[in-house]
Amino acid sequence: MKKLLLLSALIAVPATAQAQDIPFTGPQPGSWEATISGSGSSDNDFDSNALGVTGSVGKYMNENILVGVRQTLNFADTGDDSALTGATRVFADFVFDLGRWRPYIGASIGGIYGEGVNNTFSAGPELGVKYYADNNTFIYAQTEYQFTFRNASDVNDAYDDGAFFHAIGVGFNF
Repeated sequence: MKKLLLLSALIAVPATAQAQDIPFTGPQPGSWEATISGSGSSDNDFDSNALGVTGSVGKYMNENILVGVRQTLNFADTGDDSALTGATRVFADFVFDLGRWRPYIGASIGGIYGEGVNNTFSAGPELGVKYYADNNTFIYAQTEYQFTFRNASDVNDAYDDGAFFHAIGVGFNF
């Protein structure tokens, strides 16, 4: 019995070492990506609270171009009133290949809708960075500058009145 256990251990050691030597490749052209992040805020008395979640799904068109759709849902409760809002945007990002670190820059365009907001279009640039823990799992941080407009003639005036939105989340490639 001892010889069988020793033989099993000797066979398992090279297999374990080989599994740890799998090279990092990151996302490949044609692979899909999904992300999720959350946000929240409260005043100091917890009378006004807001919670939000953002998810995205995208596809790598080649080694560097990721194209997809991003959905945000926000719930706000001010004690007297509550509101549910959403934003749906399509995006395109250029992803730089720096090994496990993948900074990116891009843009998105879509719409904002829901209770207590003017239903409008939104657009703006974005940038972020992903860090891959393995070939298919990463954490990321992103900043978007979003401005709203009702029609194309409003874009030039609206750009200066935008706001920054930040996210930290997790993502998966499949």
